[in-house]
Amino acid sequence: MISREASAAASLGDEWNAMTYVVTEACIRCKYMDCVEVCPVDCFYEGENMLVIHPDECIDCGVCEPECPVEAIIPDSEPPAERWLELNRQYASTWPNITRKKAYPADADEFKEVTDKYDKFFSPNPGGS
Repeated sequence: MISREASAAASLGDEWNAMTYVVTEACIRCKYMDCVEVCPVDCFYEGENMLVIHPDECIDCGVCEPECPVEAIIPDSEPPAERWLELNRQYASTWPNITRKKAYPADADEFKEVTDKYDKFFSPNPGGS
């Protein structure tokens, strides 16, 4: 069965530009995972200290965005998303898929308001432990 999105893409050809959501640095060291529980297509991937969305799997339904307590998920149409789109794509291809919410890090609340988390704390290591 072909999805509505794929059908629309086929009928529009090159005119169709799929939108996706991306995870930004606000997720780093927080990793609450409420988003994972609501995703209908299981397009989240787990790193050691953040999650990413596979942009080619995301169907742009938007149900994950309001679930994130640190507002780390944004549509790729927002200007700050440009920086995160390729990072999400890159790590979604190497990190393990996550389909169930797990316990978030014990110190997650301490990192909610921290800025510049990518430069300070990002880890390219896969999660899943």
